[in-house]
Amino acid sequence: MTKPTMQQLQSRVDAYISQFKEGYFPPFEMLARLTEELGELSREVQHVHGQKKKKATEAESSLAEELGDFFFVLICFANSQGIAMDEALDKVLHKFETRDKDRWTRKDEKN
Repeated sequence: MTKPTMQQLQSRVDAYISQFKEGYFPPFEMLARLTEELGELSREVQHVHGQKKKKATEAESSLAEELGDFFFVLICFANSQGIAMDEALDKVLHKFETRDKDRWTRKDEKN
């Protein structure tokens, strides 16, 4: 099975959102939603990897589910601003591969 491209994912989210009259939230509300989802992801990381474990009364969740929620809202934000996420990521990767290429300690290249 072929995995969808970023453009296809953005189109799928747009098709979902476009069926509702309300459409995308305004930018500041979208940012608040993104922050909320990041908080939920942070809480789940704390439960899995940190000292504070989940209470018996707390709903089951997973890192993948919380990351998926965050990613959905991130795509919504990008779509609402007309940003192609694949192009934005390409620019950032280029920056890391050029300007920051010697910033971190490389692993030995011996196999």
